[in-house]
Amino acid sequence: MQVSSLLQQLDPSHLTAPHRSLPRAVHCWREEQLTNQLQVPVLKSRDTEAKEKGGLLCDLVSEQDNHQLNSRSPVHVWGDFVDCMESERSQRMGNACIPLKRIAYFLCLLSALLLTEGKKPAKPKCPAVCTCTKDNALCENARSIPRTVPPDVISLDLRGNSFNCDCKLKWLVEWLGHTNATVEDIYCEGPPEYKKRKINSLSSKDFDCIITEFAKSQDLPYQSLSIDTFSYMNDEYVVIAQPFTGKCIFLEWDHVEKTFRNYDNITGTSTVVCKPIVIETQLYVIVAQLFGGSHIYKRDSFANKFIKIQDIEILKIRKPNDIETFKIENNWYFVVADSSKAGFTTIYKWNGNGFYSHQSLHAWYRDTDVEYLEIARTPQALRTPHLILSSSSQRPVIYQWNKATQLFINQTDIPNMEDVYAVKHFSVKGDVYICLTRFIGDSKVMKWGGSSFQDIQRMPSRGSMVFQPLQINNYQYAILGSDYSFTQVYNWDVEKAKFVKFQELNVQAPRSFTHVSINKRNFLFASSFKGNTQIYKHVIVDLSA
Repeated sequence: MQVSSLLQQLDPSHLTAPHRSLPRAVHCWREEQLTNQLQVPVLKSRDTEAKEKGGLLCDLVSEQDNHQLNSRSPVHVWGDFVDCMESERSQRMGNACIPLKRIAYFLCLLSALLLTEGKKPAKPKCPAVCTCTKDNALCENARSIPRTVPPDVISLDLRGNSFNCDCKLKWLVEWLGHTNATVEDIYCEGPPEYKKRKINSLSSKDFDCIITEFAKSQDLPYQSLSIDTFSYMNDEYVVIAQPFTGKCIFLEWDHVEKTFRNYDNITGTSTVVCKPIVIETQLYVIVAQLFGGSHIYKRDSFANKFIKIQDIEILKIRKPNDIETFKIENNWYFVVADSSKAGFTTIYKWNGNGFYSHQSLHAWYRDTDVEYLEIARTPQALRTPHLILSSSSQRPVIYQWNKATQLFINQTDIPNMEDVYAVKHFSVKGDVYICLTRFIGDSKVMKWGGSSFQDIQRMPSRGSMVFQPLQINNYQYAILGSDYSFTQVYNWDVEKAKFVKFQELNVQAPRSFTHVSINKRNFLFASSFKGNTQIYKHVIVDLSA
């Protein structure tokens, strides 16, 4: 609302309204009366601006100060009521107080408007590459159009421009879809798939401007093998197996420093796996060691520490290499893959008081990895539990759960895949896939076809000991580590139904990759057998912003 328009609408009768008191007052007094008095900021009216002496000076003062100035103030103005006190000088001036009434009223009204009205947003300026009038904008020979096109233009002339229709132009496509302005037909010069296509015909869906990357976030100054994450008592934790110090290091998220910090540890000897499992509200940790036997620890909430409650039979588990936990029909299990010549891959079952040997599998085959997954034998059948055991001495073997006997039975193997170090699975739109890691030869991606796994994709993988699929939000990745080159990160292409190269990471001798989600932040933990354990943050970038 403009001040001038308000003043024009004022009724002269307002000047004779009943006396009322407001928080602030306007006082007018003679200039000579200010001599040797308290100096206060002074505003001159237009009528008195030309008078060098003897005029009236006006000031806005508080109601408290008003009492001190009444004795020397010939004019008092309260709100919209003006009281002109008679004096010799005012009598000589005749009607001099009348314009003062209007000035005082204007000052009061202006003060109220300044207090009640906020700053209005600045009107967008015309882009430097354009020429703008009140309703029109002409942008010639511009390779790109800034976002500062005035919103009230009714005609936008973009002829004579060569536009590359990439993410930087997405805003213009969205603007064209919502504006009522007249815009001449303009065409894309690139990229090739959009060449000679009308920009007016594009939509925001034609632009894929959201990209992701893994950005280095934190270094942990120690080597590691396995990394796992778990939820306990409404908090998220990470546990890392350190083979050279023999410890299981537990980390928690520091909400102030925004980093991971040490929480607790379990000390052992040549630790290769620290596997957490939470049963009801109790936390247990299975600690697999190359020497000194493997053990099970319990978190004592009263003592606030881990207490060893059970040893794992050393005659069966001689050289553990991997541990997998799973739940079938409300029963908790874990299975240990044993890689020794005389050991047994063994399944343990929770009986309410501890874990006890339930079934031994694949004796003397030097298993290096075990993976639990659920697959259906026919499209109409329900998915049933399966185990896939990887071995350095034969092809991966698939076991199927038998509900009647409550045991896993040998079903089949994966043909033409010798020397597979590990198998990990993932799902896309209900289909089950597996990533098979090979140290020598090509690693593979295979898809479950109902009775067997079928080849989908091959990746060169000399020196690889980990090929880990993981999902972060709606993004499906697969990370292929190598002892001899950079780690390759692949992103799943929905249209091609395969992985495409996405990013390279520099990790020395990686052994595992683990997704950790905390406080809507997503991290990638990369273990290293020869260097520091690394933490990457999953970053989403909008190229159209």
